[in-house]
Amino acid sequence: MRLCFAMVLLGFLLVPAARAADINLPVLVPVTGVFALEGGAQRNGALLAMRRAPKNVRVTGEVYDTAVQPDVGVQAFERAISRDKPTAVVASMIGIQLLAMLPIGQEAKVPMLTTSGTARITELNNPWIFRFFPADPLAKEVHVRYVVEELKKRRVALVYQTTAYGQSGRTEITERLKRLGVEPVMQEALELATRDMSPTIAKVRAANPDVVMLHIHSAPTALFVRAAAQANLGLPIVAGSAIHQPTTVALVEPAELAGVCGETNASPISGESAEMREFLKLYREEFAGEPDGFALGQYDGVMMMLDAVAKGANTPAAVQKALASGSYKGLGMTYKSDGKGNMAHSAVIVCYDGKTRIPRIAKRYDNVTGALPR
Repeated sequence: MRLCFAMVLLGFLLVPAARAADINLPVLVPVTGVFALEGGAQRNGALLAMRRAPKNVRVTGEVYDTAVQPDVGVQAFERAISRDKPTAVVASMIGIQLLAMLPIGQEAKVPMLTTSGTARITELNNPWIFRFFPADPLAKEVHVRYVVEELKKRRVALVYQTTAYGQSGRTEITERLKRLGVEPVMQEALELATRDMSPTIAKVRAANPDVVMLHIHSAPTALFVRAAAQANLGLPIVAGSAIHQPTTVALVEPAELAGVCGETNASPISGESAEMREFLKLYREEFAGEPDGFALGQYDGVMMMLDAVAKGANTPAAVQKALASGSYKGLGMTYKSDGKGNMAHSAVIVCYDGKTRIPRIAKRYDNVTGALPR
């Protein structure tokens, strides 16, 4: 009996332990320059997920600063592919950079995980791109519906950026307003370098709107909101996702945020669930800052990829197949590809009360695209 038990025990000891999967996940995002606020959040979300990989997954990955110029992003991507042999990459959320990266990723057959909102990135028949943030068609659907259906506003002043992100959002907004029988009373395109918002504020006032819609990046959003408050513009402002970022509203006094709302995927700083509060706690401990929806979306995206690796998808092709065909319940929402790589299908509207920099969730829009099972 003892001999039998000893042989059985020896058999267990001789069975090799389950081998951990080793993968490389470079993070290619802007952490300097005018997009540093957005890129820094994206980087932090990716790193937080990588540090909490499943036990049977060993993940490494260098952060490459893509700065502002598309060619810098392309060079960083090419370096990462040749040197790191990645299983997947976290790719810049800045539309103009990502559009330049897409052919590189497709040629190398490497999955690209991003939180970019620019609509065009998933309209190029590239099976290697996966977006974990509401695409502009979804985000601007929510943006417009809130303005017209909830606020009952019809005289819209639209201010947008001249970047790929800004142009994409402007197209989506005007098309959706038109469907609802609304034509903007004023449209103004802002260069990224614009710092003095007073001429734009004057044009808005002269157009006599009843609401201002913004689709501009983080720093310009803060500048516009502050200038509008200082000029006593007295109009509700419904901004793009930049306004939900703690790094954006830190540049504005709480009182200057009164009456300001914005669309986004989620608001982790609002801490609406126990899971979100745990994420908030972990993020603060690791980065000594506040997370936003970009960080959360990238966290969920990397966690979905790591979950696929833990289940056996440890090559770029296997990861691509798992992301394209599977679904994943993340902190922000449930993610599933619509066939083009758009993984996010829900959004929220957040609003500020003028007393604090922490917004409340004013309206939820779930499964807007209808891509998830009902």
